[in-house]
Amino acid sequence: MASGGARTSNTASEPTPDVLLSLAHGTHSDPHSVLGQHRQTVAGGTSVTVIRALRPLAARVVARRDDGTRVPLAHLGQGVWQGSTLEEPDDYVLHTDYAEGHTWVADDPYRYPPTLGELDLHLLAEGRHEQLWTVLGSHTRDHHGVHKLTPGVSFSVWAPRARAVRVVGNFNTWDGALHNLRRLGGSGVWEVFLPHLTPGEVYKFQILGRDNIWRTKADPVARRTEHPPATASIIEKSHYEWQDEEWLATRAASSLHTAPLSVYELHLGSWRPGLGYREAADQLIEYVQQLGFTHVEFMPLAEHPYTPSWGYQVTGYYAPTSRFGTPDDLRYLIDRLHGAGIGVLLDWVPGHFPKDEWALARFDGEPLYEHPDPRRGEQQDWGTLVFDFGNPGVRNFLVANALYWCEEFHIDGLRVDAVASMLYLDYSRGEGEWLPNIHGGRENLEAVSLLQEVTATVYRRHPGVIMIAEESTSWDGVTRRTDSGGLGFGLKWNMGWMNDTLRYLANDPMYRSHHHNDITFSLAYAWSENYILPISHDEVVHGKGSLVAKMPGTPEQKLANVRAYLAFMWAHPGKKLLFMGQEFGQLDEWSEQRGLDWWISDEPGHRGLLALTADLNAQYRSTPALWQLDESPTGFEWIAAHDGSHNVVSFIRWDEQRRPTVVIVNFSGIDLNGYRLGLPREGRWGTVFSSNHARYGGWDAPGQATWQGEARPWDGQPASTALLVPALSALYLQPTT
Repeated sequence: MASGGARTSNTASEPTPDVLLSLAHGTHSDPHSVLGQHRQTVAGGTSVTVIRALRPLAARVVARRDDGTRVPLAHLGQGVWQGSTLEEPDDYVLHTDYAEGHTWVADDPYRYPPTLGELDLHLLAEGRHEQLWTVLGSHTRDHHGVHKLTPGVSFSVWAPRARAVRVVGNFNTWDGALHNLRRLGGSGVWEVFLPHLTPGEVYKFQILGRDNIWRTKADPVARRTEHPPATASIIEKSHYEWQDEEWLATRAASSLHTAPLSVYELHLGSWRPGLGYREAADQLIEYVQQLGFTHVEFMPLAEHPYTPSWGYQVTGYYAPTSRFGTPDDLRYLIDRLHGAGIGVLLDWVPGHFPKDEWALARFDGEPLYEHPDPRRGEQQDWGTLVFDFGNPGVRNFLVANALYWCEEFHIDGLRVDAVASMLYLDYSRGEGEWLPNIHGGRENLEAVSLLQEVTATVYRRHPGVIMIAEESTSWDGVTRRTDSGGLGFGLKWNMGWMNDTLRYLANDPMYRSHHHNDITFSLAYAWSENYILPISHDEVVHGKGSLVAKMPGTPEQKLANVRAYLAFMWAHPGKKLLFMGQEFGQLDEWSEQRGLDWWISDEPGHRGLLALTADLNAQYRSTPALWQLDESPTGFEWIAAHDGSHNVVSFIRWDEQRRPTVVIVNFSGIDLNGYRLGLPREGRWGTVFSSNHARYGGWDAPGQATWQGEARPWDGQPASTALLVPALSALYLQPTT
């Protein structure tokens, strides 16, 4: 490449007819090598500047240089025009006259050098470009020509098997004949700079496969998209100025592992329908602060075409869904949440993607993002495609995408969806329907490697961010460090706890004694991983009913069951997650097609459950014993694990200073008066929380707020007291002396 953006050639040979034809048809893989401005040597050793332009149907074409000279171009054939000058290369525009009298004056995209540098191409070829979104996709920029910078937009896309690529949009009436991209060496990346194009324009790529079929595709790295059902990408330029520097600094210096973490999970479209990102900010902040959750978790916000997929079938991995506003609107929402002291978690879906023909599927005419073998490349449960985790370009796409949400949107954590579907080659497959790994096993070694790379890279680049796995099996080491052979996640959803305890609660209290192991079994493995306890959206859809609806008994008993259960959950080792609506006892199961039944939160019993949720979070955050040693067995001690005859569990939570909080939960349908409970010390004990309080809709059975710990050993403890524990209720006790 010569200085000034003009290429140098040793000959002045004109393009062959085949080359002219390929330029006219848009099938030339390097149009810049022919079109644009080139310095060439003619007979006799004279150097000239040759200008070639593609202007089909033109009557006359002239290049007007910035130095004031004009270079007439002659028609070579197939709409390609050529002219030359003895002058050195200069910036220029093309004046094109047509037979009907119309004149078009425009800059020439083919006179500009590539916008990607050698280091970018090297990192892309290795699959190690950690800021992939800064080089692929569309970007507004001032790009250098010969003597000056020109504003415009660069387009680049990874399509290694494509024969040709062009960009189309309203700016060229969806005809890409004049806007072909060039292939940049062997990187598989195609690129072009379109001068004077501005943000807000819609576009797609047209890709010619090796089968000679053109396919029109949305940009995989588009940072903004049209509102579904429209599918085009949008040129985006952020103007947002973040205000959360203090939040990020505090986050980087702290650890969520030894801090209280209670998460309010929500689906933004149905939380309060009609709210955009900006409109939701005030209402969501007020509500979450009222309830005392430390974090919100948004179900996927990456662009997806099918609303009932809830965002779990993603087509725009780098584009926040336009259903709720622009990317800067989402930045505003997250910034406001941070300013209010609320962290933000986001569902991330690297396991599969939909088959829509305009999106990632067969992107360059062949399997590219998906594994080519359907035994590994198709997810039969969801009718989707599975990423080719062993392809360096695909790995780069996914690793960089995780970083993108952390860097561009200041996300505090990613909850990785359906990890089990990635880890096992035989996931939901019968005999003969899956392909073993190189060792003959069922483990997807490429997916394991990818997950390790994602978690390690996120933690390296963004200290304080938390990676969370939704992993439903007993895979060993999900939250173990990658340098010790683990997957490297910070937390894992405890699906076993959720399934066991909900199965237990579904029984009528008179039969629960036969299923006591369901409520206690989670403590047998509670420290095998770092857990978060989830009552998520998956438990309140598809006929499963709401949390209240799962409970037996009268409406009052159902609510009492939920209160006792949430109190048990908040005292159990592990972080907490509750899906929207369960905090006030939504009666109907959730549907993304309508909002929550907010009206019911005004009913006394449901208003009480809302108050209980807020008080549980307040008690949780103010009691280090409930979170400080979550990931160590030294923070938990059973008092009575096997009192199934009374449907009672009791235990101690310890903090780092060995200060105890005693928890007792009566899951039976009768009050237990005079129930003897072992205590770790003598003296006065106060009831700091009771799920049966009248404030929550309980009936406040007669009792005392404080209890005397006697020097009477019980349940392996040195002291004990006789309690009144109301039916379907939980008590938290702490020493007062």
